[in-house]
Amino acid sequence: MKCISLLIACTCFGAVMGQTKKLLVDQQPIVLSTNVLKDKIKGGWAGQTIGVTYGGPYEFRYLGKMIPDTLALKWPEGTIKRYFDQEPGLYDDIYMDLSFVDVIEKYGVDAPVDSFANAFARADYPLWHANQAGRYNILHGIKAPLSGHWSMNPHADDIDFQIEADFAGLMHPGMANSSSKLCDKVGHIMNYGDGYFGGVFMAALYTQAFVMNDISMIISQALKTIPKQSDYYRCMQDVIDWHKMYPNDWQKTWALLEKKWIIDYVCTDGALAPFDISARINSAYVIMGLLYGKGDFAKTMEIAIRCGQDADCNPSSAAGVLGTIIGYDKIPELWKQNLKAVEDRDFVYTNISLNKMYALGFKHTTDMIRRNGGSVKDAEVRILYQEPKPVKMELSFPNYQPVERKRFTKGDLFLKDTASMVFEGTGITVNSGMTNEWNARTDHVFKVQVDLDGKQQIIELPYHFLQRKNELLSVNGLKQGKHVLKLKLLNPDNRSDVVLKDAIIYAAQKK
Repeated sequence: MKCISLLIACTCFGAVMGQTKKLLVDQQPIVLSTNVLKDKIKGGWAGQTIGVTYGGPYEFRYLGKMIPDTLALKWPEGTIKRYFDQEPGLYDDIYMDLSFVDVIEKYGVDAPVDSFANAFARADYPLWHANQAGRYNILHGIKAPLSGHWSMNPHADDIDFQIEADFAGLMHPGMANSSSKLCDKVGHIMNYGDGYFGGVFMAALYTQAFVMNDISMIISQALKTIPKQSDYYRCMQDVIDWHKMYPNDWQKTWALLEKKWIIDYVCTDGALAPFDISARINSAYVIMGLLYGKGDFAKTMEIAIRCGQDADCNPSSAAGVLGTIIGYDKIPELWKQNLKAVEDRDFVYTNISLNKMYALGFKHTTDMIRRNGGSVKDAEVRILYQEPKPVKMELSFPNYQPVERKRFTKGDLFLKDTASMVFEGTGITVNSGMTNEWNARTDHVFKVQVDLDGKQQIIELPYHFLQRKNELLSVNGLKQGKHVLKLKLLNPDNRSDVVLKDAIIYAAQKK
């Protein structure tokens, strides 16, 4: 069997383009020097850190519109250190990954899913969207994979696992199917459908970035992990096709993407609103950065940022993949000089620094190489390439679309005693919160009696901010028609009020 050798690191990105232009075949051996492997692992983690920092000031500042060229994107000296010192929560892209890395370090990659679920559900960091919904589910006895399923998690299609799956890809150079297997375990803790596909695809990009250098080929190979019948696959394929049609005009592709794929989805913050935290659209922005960036580190990040929406996570993913392709040593010094001041500092909520992660990454990666039939020597590793195969098809919220946002009053309603609403549709989500929630660290748990068409249940709303439930209620699959919802607060607390923000009404999709 022919073996591809990449023992010598080339001096520039373009010099290696021809080495891996031909598609690899399943179980084809690939040889990398250990120095090159280490350099690529470092490049992946460093790229993520640089990218999320560069995009940090623009996160969700531009919704449904591009960041104009007239706005200069700044990279002041000491910017990463400033975020580490003053706003360390920016690095949730990374410390979430590190939670799962720590589980693997302690218990091995075969650790049960509960180990991964509890690691993030009981962590001290705040979570959002699918992660927080998954955390609430786990803390209330709803285990994975049900904790991430759309029937229990109204954020199932959101970006969460997409920004946390880097570790799986960086552990599996050239081994996309093994990466997908790990994604199946971890990704369904908080996501399903497109949200799960986003993580599988991002991880697969990393797996290919170790063993080939042509960006278009890396993306096409990684996309083989996604079922072709999914909207996620079709959206990524559209970006690939539009890039071929308009190879020098990313803004044209952005406009086509907006026209075809910016559609209402079920996320309780994005439904019927410009805000879009879906995995699908933000994945599209990542590969736009990679395709139109053409291997230029700064341009790749800039395009991913200027697409808008999740403008810190997207350049983080794009720069992480590109950093893996070119390796740490080839990341321009302009970007690394800000990084070096923090490489020995642990990320907030962890005991892992970048330098520790570089070493752990090499350890876990070589373990996976051996586990999958390869070999590791002092000077080189031998990887058996895996032809990417699609994961199982999943569809969140089938035949289900938001049709109306409805308030209980003209503004937010404080649930002092009772509240009610009559709506017409097949489902409803009630978005809730609390006054003083950022300071909420008590053990009090509000209990709300929900009566929907005469059927009652008790919903628990923890006052503690880390354990909160942002949607008081999310019900789907009702018979089309009028429904009556009644809410009753059973145990008020003088330190806070339950706030009913609004309700999203759903109906069956029109055929």
